[in-house]
Amino acid sequence: MAKKKKIDLFDEDNQQRPQNEFETLLNASTVVTRGLRPGDRLRGEILSLTGSEAFVSTGTPTDAVMPLVPGAITLKNGDFVDVVVVRVREGEIIVKMAGSIGSAADTDSLEDAYDMELPVEGSVLEVVKGGFRVKISGQKAFCPLSQIDFHCSNPEEYIGRKFEFIITKFEGGRDLVVSRRRLLELARAEAEGEFIRSIEPGAILTATVTRLERFGAFVRLDSGIEGLIPISEMAWNRIHHPQEVVQLGQTVQVKLLQAVEDGDRLKISFSLKQGGSVMDPWETLEADFPMGSQIEGTVERKESFGLFVNIASGVTGLLPRSAWRDALEASQFENKRKGDKLKVRVDRIDREARRLSFSLPREDEDESWRSHQSAGKSLGTLADLLKNVRIK
Repeated sequence: MAKKKKIDLFDEDNQQRPQNEFETLLNASTVVTRGLRPGDRLRGEILSLTGSEAFVSTGTPTDAVMPLVPGAITLKNGDFVDVVVVRVREGEIIVKMAGSIGSAADTDSLEDAYDMELPVEGSVLEVVKGGFRVKISGQKAFCPLSQIDFHCSNPEEYIGRKFEFIITKFEGGRDLVVSRRRLLELARAEAEGEFIRSIEPGAILTATVTRLERFGAFVRLDSGIEGLIPISEMAWNRIHHPQEVVQLGQTVQVKLLQAVEDGDRLKISFSLKQGGSVMDPWETLEADFPMGSQIEGTVERKESFGLFVNIASGVTGLLPRSAWRDALEASQFENKRKGDKLKVRVDRIDREARRLSFSLPREDEDESWRSHQSAGKSLGTLADLLKNVRIK
């Protein structure tokens, strides 16, 4: 170890040295720890190479040392590489190639990755009880079933595939437990933040159906964002299960209804029926069922104030009690039940409020009146003709 040089207070050279020069030297020795931290990612230039390491520029007065792994990609002076800071200690910066943490077959690399929660690459070998056996840097690790993905319905589909993992347990380099879901959650949180900043309610988006439940369908955007289409927003008519409208893996267009932060989660709801994939029957209602037209519908439900009658998919209107209260056949309407057929007349259409009112048909009454009137006219015309006929 080199001996420290004693400072002679009476040395003229020392007396002439500016005080701020010592401050500059002190700052230069500490600037690294202030500027870079383990886990930081940066892009630097290869400044020089030795047999076992490379010196990489960091944008600070101190260059980083990157250990070279035998058999790794070939590098040369002047190349720019993406690296991850592994250690900042005593004025020294140690980095590794981004995405290669844990690629070296040494326990220290895995321990560094564990300490700093850096991603490691692993291959899923097999399905075991409670999870998966994963090979990482020549060592076997265990990934619980719940940590391989957000939802895992078919474990076999993960075998043989490579993913990035976070080491959640590291004991002596032998007992390794990893999680892929941790990384997925971090990526989702970042994507959700960007989603809130850039997407407004009402936007039309493309999504893929990932899960079906009785209360709705879960869909995933290309960015990885997941949301729910409530069953009430699946179709314009009432349905009992989402599978009546969509299937797993189907690509659909949806409309963003709202995105609400709930604790550390973002709850997103979409509408399929307003996304453009499903035709809104109310858009053509006036053309399909003009005012005064008479249609046979189905009683959807009965209330104290009237009957709700469905005349087409997604189109239900009200036949008020006042419409039949004074009619001769009022008891027939009182006894109507869900599913019964009923003929009604379109009385009022409010497309903006999506309200439709019915009245009782007046066809028989009107037609009988017209037939009597027509017969009367015919008899009158015949009488006039007879007046002009002279019997010889």
